[in-house]
Parts: sequence; structure tokens; C-alpha cells
Amino acid sequence: MPALLQPLRRFHASMRQTEQIYMVLVAVVIGLLGGLCAVGFRLFIQFVNRVAWHQGPYTLEYIQSLPFWWKLLAPAAGGLIVGLIIHYFAREAKGHGVPEVMEAVALQGGRIRPRVVLAKLVASGISIGSGGSVGREGPIVQIGSALGSTLGQWLRIDQRKLRTLVGCGAAAGIAGTFNAPVAGALFAVEIILGDFGVSQFSPIVISSVAATVVSQHYLGNFPAFEVPAYALVNAGELFAYAGLGILAAIVALGFIRALYGMEDAFDRLQVFPPLRTVLGGLLIGFMGIWLPQIFGVGYEAINEALHGRLVWEFMALLVVAKILAVSITIGSGGSGGIFAPSLFIGAMLGGAVGTVVHTLWPATTAGAGAYALVGMGAVVAAGTHAPITAILIIFELTGEYRIILPLMISCIIATLLATRMQRASIYTLKLLRRGIDIHRGKALNVLQNVPVRAVMREDFATASPEDGLPALLATFIDHPGSTVFVIGEDGRMQGIITADEIRPVMRDPSVLEVLVIAEDLCVKSDIPRVRPDDSLAEVMKSMESYRGEVPVMDDGRLVGVIWPEDVIERYNTEVFMRDMAGNMATAVQPDTDGELFPGAGGAVVAEVPAPPAFAGKSIAALDVRRTYGVSVLMVRHSDEHGKQSLTTSPPADYTFRSGDVLLVLGPGDRIRQLQRGSWTPAASGATGV
Repeated sequence: MPALLQPLRRFHASMRQTEQIYMVLVAVVIGLLGGLCAVGFRLFIQFVNRVAWHQGPYTLEYIQSLPFWWKLLAPAAGGLIVGLIIHYFAREAKGHGVPEVMEAVALQGGRIRPRVVLAKLVASGISIGSGGSVGREGPIVQIGSALGSTLGQWLRIDQRKLRTLVGCGAAAGIAGTFNAPVAGALFAVEIILGDFGVSQFSPIVISSVAATVVSQHYLGNFPAFEVPAYALVNAGELFAYAGLGILAAIVALGFIRALYGMEDAFDRLQVFPPLRTVLGGLLIGFMGIWLPQIFGVGYEAINEALHGRLVWEFMALLVVAKILAVSITIGSGGSGGIFAPSLFIGAMLGGAVGTVVHTLWPATTAGAGAYALVGMGAVVAAGTHAPITAILIIFELTGEYRIILPLMISCIIATLLATRMQRASIYTLKLLRRGIDIHRGKALNVLQNVPVRAVMREDFATASPEDGLPALLATFIDHPGSTVFVIGEDGRMQGIITADEIRPVMRDPSVLEVLVIAEDLCVKSDIPRVRPDDSLAEVMKSMESYRGEVPVMDDGRLVGVIWPEDVIERYNTEVFMRDMAGNMATAVQPDTDGELFPGAGGAVVAEVPAPPAFAGKSIAALDVRRTYGVSVLMVRHSDEHGKQSLTTSPPADYTFRSGDVLLVLGPGDRIRQLQRGSWTPAASGATGV
């Protein structure tokens, strides 16, 4: 067997030499496997449907004909099995799945446990098939992402590329499930990764296409919803669609509040966790006795709304009922997604609004189905804060392009209003409730967590308002900067003088014969001011319109200045540190503790166990860079179950815990002192890089 594997190893080693081709090949494999998982997931749901409801094709007529006790027991039995799987096998399989993937990408370097693939597939399949009011897109995203992460870890791919492979798996799952390759790719980059870079986007598109090919081969090439032909009847109708966008934002916000409120309510129940899912199943079954439309994904009811076959009062009732049913299913500990329920809620909301609008203005408005279609996208956009994905997935799910203009209007308005009312989306709020700021974790701006005091200079040129021109010229000559700060008798800054103000005066020698003082030349307006604890990201924004030295003020007094070149240098350093952390995450193993690796500019990189004195203190409180002369690139921590988590470029408020292992960058002697616990404070202003 080793002899047979030898050619494969050589081929693999040769492929790794060409990074782009290698990533494309891996992306194709993930796409094919993700497509097979999507097909298998749908078939498994159908199998559970037949077992739970004792029937073939799932239809509302058949469910309505069943006795009430069957509707109660089927979801309850499914809830019991799902609860046991989650409690004993994989806690990550609980809930809608997407936030867990986002957390793994942002804070764990894209690492997801392999067992999540099987646990999520079985748990969500049983939950949906037995009547749980959830969708299949969240589970397949988590399944595909776990598949991509597992393959990447097995191939020992570095952290930066591993995140991309997680996105490939997510895109493959969405594309394979909904037959929507474009929406699958955009979902991965807009929601999961938040990065539209070409190096990330290209493999994700390839995986999405590969998964779609597999899905179409087994399931056929047709849209998820069959809709009549719709069009914009009158330009004035856009006002009605704008109003629908406003209502969609309000409904989406209510959905989010209900979802997490119900989760809190079930968490307060002091019972064995699987019993909560049983209770949730019973409640769903009780609602389903009168409203079987809430069972499962709900595509049949959505099609009814798209064809205008439901009255507006019943659709309005289904909006409330579906929100409550989804909240109960997920809040009680069930497993499933919220994307399809959002489509359901949006279709019913849009259908109700469209029925009323078309009744009032029948000659100048489209039918209720057009509003149901637009409402689907608007609620998804408002809930996920991802309007691009919402617009394109509705287009791909229906194949209807003529409704795109109203769809864009409603989705954008819904997103703008939803983000204004609540910063977090339905996905990121789950992480915020755990104390995880996903945007900070991604650190989209590498200077976001670097304070001004880290780069400010305390040596700056000053002048008093009464200083004459000769004194000002001498000050410019004696100091390397290009700005003189005019300080009054009270110690407060009155303005600045730059070379641009001095140059015109020097062209005219006659001004030396008159009294020209600093107060006459200083600029007093449009000067940005920052504080020592402000973020350098804010300084970068101010430099878009101001190119000089930025004054640093503390309690109204000038305490330092920021040079533009210092900010640029620090930006390059932070980018290097991030790339170094990502590359070292897989190259440096636990058994390399104490070994120094070459860095940049004479610095070195090493893994160092966090000294006992660090426990319970934050990076800011310890002032690691100034005190110890090193920079913390990454922190590895193991919990009581042995599960490892990685925090790349930890923020200033990161609090060290016992057992943390640090990846640090700095001079070799400073790192050795840190390893031995015999450090001495670094020189003031040391940064370690």
C-alpha cells in the first residue's frame, strides 16, 4: 500500500508548487463532494418524511388528513432524536449553522471538526423531515463548510487558504441545494468570508459551479419555484414596493427578536436539553393541527402565495405563525436553517401587501404573486444584511428577470432600514450574544485595533502666537517635520502653520519690513484632532482630506503628533503580522515550543506559553508591545474538552487565559526573556517589530 501511495504523494507535492492550480483542483473536489452532500441531504430529508408521516410525496392535503395525535407525535419524536444527537455527539449541530461557520472563519482559522458533517446532516434532516419549521440552507452551508475545512486540514493547507476552502464548501452547499451557482458564490463571500478578493472568489466560484453540475445531474435543471410571468406594470408602483421594503425590515427585525427571545426562554428551562427539543416538537405539532403550512421547509405554501391563491388575511396569519414556529424549533434546540423560513415569511408578507395594493389599484399594479416574490428577497436581505445575495438568489430560484427592478428597490430599502434599526444581522447577533464581535474578529481594517499612542511622536515643533517670521523660519529649520503648532499662553493649540503658509511669505522680501507673526499665518479650521486611545483607522479616514501631521490632543492639550508615513509603516507591519500569523498557524506545531523562526527586519517568530502573570489580564492592560518588546500575532487555547481555538491578531481587549500559547514576533533576546520569565521592561516606545 505505501508503494501505491508514493506516486500520489509525488503528484500532490508537485501540485503544491503551483498555488493557483492547486487551489483550483482542491476547489473542484470540494465542489463535487459538496454537491453530493447536498443531493444526499435532500434524499435523506425525503426518507425521514416517508418514515415520520408514512407517505410518499409531501403534500399539505395529506398532512391535513392525518389524525391530530400523529401531528403531535411526529415532531416530538424527531425533536427527541435531534436533541440526543446534539447533546452527545456535536454541540455545533444545534441551531441554524451559519453563525458557527462565521465564528470558525473569524476566530478559529477556518477549523471545523470533521464530525460536524455527519452530525449536522442527520440532525437537520430529521428535524426538517419530522416537521420542524426550519430550512435546509443553513445545515448544508455548515455541512459543506465542515467538508472544506476537513479536507484543508487533512492536506495541511495554511490558515488563510483554509478560510477560502470553508467558503468553497459553503458555496457548494448553497449552489447544490438551490441550483443557484451565482447566489452560492456570493453567499460565501458576502456573508461567510466578507471578502471579495479575486484570490478568494475564484476557487469559490469553481466549487459552486462543480456542485451545481452534480446537483443538476441527479435532481434536474429547473428553478426551485415555478412562477408566472411578472413585470412592472406602472412606474408609480415602485412606491408600493418601497413600502413593502419598509414592512419587510420591520418584520425581519421582529423575526430576529422572536428567535433569540424564544431561545432565551427555552434556555431558562432547567431540564435535560433533549427534553427541550421534545417540548418544542410538541408545540410545533400543536400549531400544525390547524396550520400544517408551518411544517418543514414550506415550499408548497410559498408556491401557493406566488400564484395568488391565498387570501391576504390568511397570509398575514402565516407570517406570525411561521415566525413563532421557527423560533420554537430553533430556540428549543432543533437543527435547521432560517433562510427558507425567511423566504416563507417574505412570500406571505409580500402576498398580503400585494393583494391589498392590487385590490385598491387593479389597473396599475401587478398581481399579489409579484409582491410575494419581491417580499421573499426583501425579508432575506433585511434579516441577513446581504442584499446582493438576496437579489440574485431570488432571481436564480425563480428564473424571473422582469421583476428585478422592484426586487432591487425593496431589498435595498429593507437592508438600509434594518441595519439602521439593528447593527447585527440574524447571523451575527447570535455571536454577539456570546461576546464575539464577528467584524472585529475578521479585522477587515488591520488598523482598527491599533491605538494612536502606538505610533504618535512626542517630539513636535511649537510656536507662540506672537513669534515673528524669523523665529518661525528657525523653527522649521530645526525640526524635521513640515508643521508648526501654534500654542497659546493657556497651553491649548490655536492652529497650525505648514510650509504652504510660509512659502508665499518668503517669495516677497517686503513682508520682512512689516510685522508678521505666527497668529497671522496659522490655520485654525479643518484640522483633524485625535486622542491617544483612538483607533488608527479613524486617523486614516481623516487623512483622506488632510495630508499633514495630525495633532494628538488629551484634555484639550497637544501631547503628540501623527506623521502620515508612520501610519503607512504601521499598516504594512500589521499586514505582515497578519500574513505571518496565518502562515505560521499550520507550520508551527506544539512540539516547536522554544524554537525561533526568522521574521522580518531582524525579528523572529516563536511559540511561547503565556506566562502565569498574564492570566486574567488583557493585552492593553499588560501593554505587551511596550513592556515586553514583542507583538502577539496569534493565541491558541484549548478548552476542557481538548478543542483548540485560534485567535489571529487578537484585539487589545483580549484577556489571556491559563494554558494560552502565544505566537509572538520580536527581537530574539526579548522572546528568550519572555520564555524564561526573566524579562525586563523594553525601552519606551518599543514595538517589537
